[in-house]
Amino acid sequence: MRKKVLAVVLAASMGLLLFAACNSADQNGKESSAESSQSVESSAPESSAEESSVAESSAEESSAEESTEVVEPQVQVMTYAEYAAAEVDDPVVIEAYVQANQSWWDGKLTVYAQDKDGAYFIYNMACASQEDADKLVPGTKIRVTGYKAEWAGEVEIAEDATYEIIAGDTFIAEPVDVTELLGTDALIEKQNQKVAFKGMTVESEALYKWDGSGKEGDDLYFNVSVNGNTYTFTVESYLCGADTEVYKTVKALKKGDVVDLEGFLYWYEGVNPHITAATVK
Repeated sequence: MRKKVLAVVLAASMGLLLFAACNSADQNGKESSAESSQSVESSAPESSAEESSVAESSAEESSAEESTEVVEPQVQVMTYAEYAAAEVDDPVVIEAYVQANQSWWDGKLTVYAQDKDGAYFIYNMACASQEDADKLVPGTKIRVTGYKAEWAGEVEIAEDATYEIIAGDTFIAEPVDVTELLGTDALIEKQNQKVAFKGMTVESEALYKWDGSGKEGDDLYFNVSVNGNTYTFTVESYLCGADTEVYKTVKALKKGDVVDLEGFLYWYEGVNPHITAATVK
């Protein structure tokens, strides 16, 4: 009987202990779940805030980069006076008429252009093909975009300028007689224009290249004088090659010959015209 009572008591005690243990475990599970939920809820706002901060920072950096981008100035088409007043290295846009061009080579074309107010030497202008170069016949109007440059006194539009053909009117300049301007400060105001020289006396036979070191087909250099002063003129072979009439005429000049000359008023450390026509008087 005592054993049965003891067994009953022990069984009841163990049941109470198991109930207490289960109740405790259940309470702990609820608390752990609540803490985990609170942790997730707390982490979500923090993560959202961090993402928002990163996005704002990225937007600010992007805005700062955009604000530091270099924007090329938009240049309107210039008059000749505006072009002449521009500084070396300034961007320039001009419209003028082709008067002549040198030989096309490797995507480049050097052009002599002029309008009613002045003239332009466009050095090694970008020109994709010989076919494109052939379209630039004398009189063709073009718009040229580039930078102003100067080399040895020659004012020009620098290498790699771009162009487009402007359909419509044409213009061929008549040579301006500048004989009496030789040796004066006023001559440079006619730089790059189509000009004429009358009654020039040949002082030396033509040389191939400036020092005589060249051969047939190279530039021709010859000296002529007027009013007691002597000047060096050139037949630029890329403009007027060995098969042209002017090349043949200048090559045959003798000292003492008197000639009328036409060409473009190029400059190299002083006046150095590129001659395109010569007539022995």
